Amino acid sequence: MTALLHILTLIAMIAGLLSLLTLVIPGLTIIWISALVYALAVGFDTITIIAFVIMTILMVFGNLVDQLVMGSRARKSGAAWLSIAMSMVSAFLFSIIFSPIGGLLAALLVLMAFEFYRIRDLKKAANTSKEMAIGCVSALALRFLIGMIMIGVWFGWVWQSDAWFF
Repeated sequence: MTALLHILTLIAMIAGLLSLLTLVIPGLTIIWISALVYALAVGFDTITIIAFVIMTILMVFGNLVDQLVMGSRARKSGAAWLSIAMSMVSAFLFSIIFSPIGGLLAALLVLMAFEFYRIRDLKKAANTSKEMAIGCVSALALRFLIGMIMIGVWFGWVWQSDAWFF
């Protein structure tokens, strides 16, 4: 039974990791929920709590990393804080309505529109949006790394338990 639990948890975590590449499915949350289900199945002890807290922190940070990395890239290219804030708000709203890809497109277009209105230079405004898009790709890579670390924490947690199957 423990072997089956390990295999199912690992499959769910790998599916979460791979879903990070789609930008649509919250892969870090899937990895975290897999760990939660595993913890509920095996019970909580000191190691479980420590590992689960680490995974929770990683999941929360990883889910915020898009805004942090994308916003910092846009800011480095000269975007105003107001433009970045409006871009992030539109990303959030349009992600709810049109999926994360719709949110990303809205963020880039709103940033470009606000920057064009502010500086009256389409080329510079487009460059700012390009930098934000590069930030999105960087954030994707960082989220993937965080997902791998989360799975590694789970492996360490399982290895420390008496129920090691692998």
